[in-house]
Amino acid sequence: MDEPEKRSRDQIGGFAKGLSVIEAFGPDRQRLTIAEVSRLTGLERATARRYLLTLVAGGYADYDGKFFTLTPRVLRLGYAYLSATPLPGILQPVLEQVAETTRESSSASILDGTDIVYIARAAQRRVMSIGLQVGSRLPAYCASMGRVLLAALPPEVAAERLAASHLERLTPRTLIDIKSLTEEIAKVRERGYAVIDEELEIGLRSVAVPVYDAGGRVVAAMNVGVQVARASLDDLVHRLLPPLREAQAGLRRMIA
Repeated sequence: MDEPEKRSRDQIGGFAKGLSVIEAFGPDRQRLTIAEVSRLTGLERATARRYLLTLVAGGYADYDGKFFTLTPRVLRLGYAYLSATPLPGILQPVLEQVAETTRESSSASILDGTDIVYIARAAQRRVMSIGLQVGSRLPAYCASMGRVLLAALPPEVAAERLAASHLERLTPRTLIDIKSLTEEIAKVRERGYAVIDEELEIGLRSVAVPVYDAGGRVVAAMNVGVQVARASLDDLVHRLLPPLREAQAGLRRMIA
């Protein structure tokens, strides 16, 4: 038996499909019908219905006769990750120190497919129209932490992630051209930090650096986000980047 076939036999397809049903829900898809879940997951309607009703029976979803919604019990899945890895606990006090030093909000995230997922955050003020918190997801291609994490990948893998991304112009400044994004990620890889200027949301700038473990492997990214009225692009590099660099060096000694 070759390795791909062995891996396939070791996997449980039904479990993966059930997870895809959970992932069909999101900030803009909080209430879904069976037909919508079927369309979003590619499952047959009858199959989608069975998975949804299984989630209801397990307490992970509610059903009002038409719409399904996830319940807070789903948070157990995310908290299982957070409690199983020491990284968020290590990062949190460091982010709080960065936020205290800069008087701006600081966050950390990891890469999940084409998105970044927030795993720790120290908020001095609200910098985006959406409320960012642990578990929030943003597209990697237009986020400073996302570009740092994409730059940490081998170039061919980063190119695959970009090709798989839904490249949407969120603001007039958002880069959505693959060639331009590839060039920008190459610059991030070379200089070791990323700057975003109103690409994710008008009025928001941010600067991000990678977080290394003791072996030099990138395990996360952290940033400082500011409102444009509070910091120029020059401020990002000369005032806000140094505290991030200092935190970066300290974390490398702390993360095994």
